[in-house]
Amino acid sequence: MTAAVEAFLGLGANLGARGETLAQALQLLDAAENVNRIATSHLYESEPVGYLDQPRFLNLVTGVETTRSAEDLLDLVLDIERRLGRVRTFPNAPRTIDIDILFHGDRRLETEHLTLPHPRYAERPFVVVPLEEVLAAPALRHPRWDPLRAELKANPARQGLRKREA
Repeated sequence: MTAAVEAFLGLGANLGARGETLAQALQLLDAAENVNRIATSHLYESEPVGYLDQPRFLNLVTGVETTRSAEDLLDLVLDIERRLGRVRTFPNAPRTIDIDILFHGDRRLETEHLTLPHPRYAERPFVVVPLEEVLAAPALRHPRWDPLRAELKANPARQGLRKREA
């Protein structure tokens, strides 16, 4: 039996009913085997990155406990994206849903399809701020996350983000 790890996922949507799509993605995560959601941030609205001629995003970060491997978790989130209408056209294109694996425990990995930790998490306010919020949850106050908490607290990437109420 594989030991459970804490993984963090960044979710974003900028097409359609963004909030509803994010809620559906969380429901699909909750229904998945061997995935237990333990903390989720508030919603945050952010400007697009890369390709700028598109609507603003709604974003959140969620922490899960899982016995799934990083690769299996990637298969799950790609299936959730597909089920919620994600169509990949070009990099940074508008999308109904985007789910990135930010961390999978302390695993370091670089393959054609997955890099852990996510290579750009520290550059993105829509990850830094909600991830810091999730790491403040009682279930995630373990000292193993102290270095990441300290890094996020000192990170200047916090501009252009607006907290949204549900």
